[in-house]
Amino acid sequence: MLKTLILSMGMLAAMNAVAQTPAGRNASTYHSNLDTVRQIDIREKLVQLALQNPNYEIADRKVVIAERNLKKAKGSWLGALSATSNLNELSIKNMNQSTTVNGGNGGLFFPRYNFALTLPLDFFSAKSNDVKIARENIYIAEAEKNEKYRAIRRDVLSRYEDYLMHKEKLELQSRITQGEYTEYKLAEKDFADGSISADAFKKAENAYYSQQMTKVESQRNFNVAKYELEMLIGVSIDDVLPRK
Repeated sequence: MLKTLILSMGMLAAMNAVAQTPAGRNASTYHSNLDTVRQIDIREKLVQLALQNPNYEIADRKVVIAERNLKKAKGSWLGALSATSNLNELSIKNMNQSTTVNGGNGGLFFPRYNFALTLPLDFFSAKSNDVKIARENIYIAEAEKNEKYRAIRRDVLSRYEDYLMHKEKLELQSRITQGEYTEYKLAEKDFADGSISADAFKKAENAYYSQQMTKVESQRNFNVAKYELEMLIGVSIDDVLPRK
């Protein structure tokens, strides 16, 4: 009986220990960071598109040319060396005749041959300066490339701000024009009913036409701003902006 009681108490203690164990202790602690992924700002995307502009490509290729000129300057030292050699024909001719006739070496003229290696006196200084000049040209090309990048970035961001401004102005002007059109149609109806004078109707009509002209000008300014921006980025701005 006592043995059974002790065994039962042990089983209850084990079950209680299992129940006290946190359920999530062995669970994975990995959490996806998909919610924290940030989209590239539209302005930076426009700048990246504008960097494919031919003007920036020219600046990039100038850097490549400068780097190759540096390699050319480093390897051009072989062109400064010149080697010459010649044989003393008279000595060889007399040597053959003397050997054949007398069996000796009479009538030889020295030296039998000449070999010369010419090195300019300014070889080391000239080559060193050529390499330095080529390296400076790389720095100049890279500086021009950086300047072109900043100019393109400035132009793109400025044109994009102009685009946004003219777009907003066009939307506001469209609302104003629509309001004036409503007033004009009401005045037209009232004038037909004889409830307002001709001067009042004419005033409403002129106000509508004035706003309509302003809207046409706003539409033109918006189109120009859009074309100038698209000229820099090389694609339609409608294809770049997120669709609503």
